[in-house]
Amino acid sequence: MAGYEPDFCPRYHHSIELIGKRWTGVILRELLRGANRFSQLSHAIPDITDKLLAERLKELEAEGLVERRIYPETPVRIEYVLTEQGRDLEGVVREVSRWAEFWLPPVATGSKADE
Repeated sequence: MAGYEPDFCPRYHHSIELIGKRWTGVILRELLRGANRFSQLSHAIPDITDKLLAERLKELEAEGLVERRIYPETPVRIEYVLTEQGRDLEGVVREVSRWAEFWLPPVATGSKADE
């Protein structure tokens, strides 16, 4: 593979572990599509539990990929938006989607399943 470096790269390993974590890629994809409310994300990803969605959003926020914005309205409005760092993953998400459409068979989804 052109450009492949055989030495272990901690940054690469961390990035693969981060975006490869269950549901993280799907959350990123939905945020790139414009979903920004918890309910929008939950509706767009029917197999994820609310608990797991909240956990993943906190992880992405801690990594600097997602920003949680609170609007002091009644009721309080909370939105999740990608940071510049998160938006920079758009090409990666697009390429994984392209690869999956080409190489993987369709998968049936079930109901709200935890890990």
